[in-house]
Amino acid sequence: MFLKIILSILFNVLLQTDTVSLFNGKNLDGWKIHGTEKWYVNDGELICESGPDEQYGYLSTINSYKNFILTLDFYQESDGNSGVFFRSSIDGVKISGWQVEVAPPGNNSGGIYESYGRGWLIKPDPKYDNIVKMNMWNSMKVMVNGDNVKTWINAQKMIEITDSVIGKANGSIALQIHDGGGIKVRWKNFKLIPIN
Repeated sequence: MFLKIILSILFNVLLQTDTVSLFNGKNLDGWKIHGTEKWYVNDGELICESGPDEQYGYLSTINSYKNFILTLDFYQESDGNSGVFFRSSIDGVKISGWQVEVAPPGNNSGGIYESYGRGWLIKPDPKYDNIVKMNMWNSMKVMVNGDNVKTWINAQKMIEITDSVIGKANGSIALQIHDGGGIKVRWKNFKLIPIN
């Protein structure tokens, strides 16, 4: 029993050592804005909000991340059609990469969409349509390792996919504001653990 406790403590210490905090809770250091939509920090939260142009907008990490486990919390305050991209690159507001959907209930949150490519690669089972709760904090976990991707929302595994095209890519993590206006999503508790 004592050995299990020691091993558990050591494991947690190792996780903390390797964890990358993508968001400092104070400003957008380490991130880059793409487009004219609103990205700002308020009360320790990262907020995305539709601007007057009501177009697509992205906030991407300056650094690239290939293999990792990413955890974060999101709160859909209005509409909430957004997403978390991985291994992405952005030219203006045209993004290439893969999006873990973040949307209101019934809109495939946790599924994987390839922008400007093959479209939907995998959607969650419809029985999870109501896993996302509007106007409440939701947790997300994304594991990207080689050509394998898994997602969880509120501790429920949503999808798993193996794809050789994903496996060859590398790039930044990016948050999206969908076009159309009326969107506001709050984010916090970004933690990334690299996988070697």
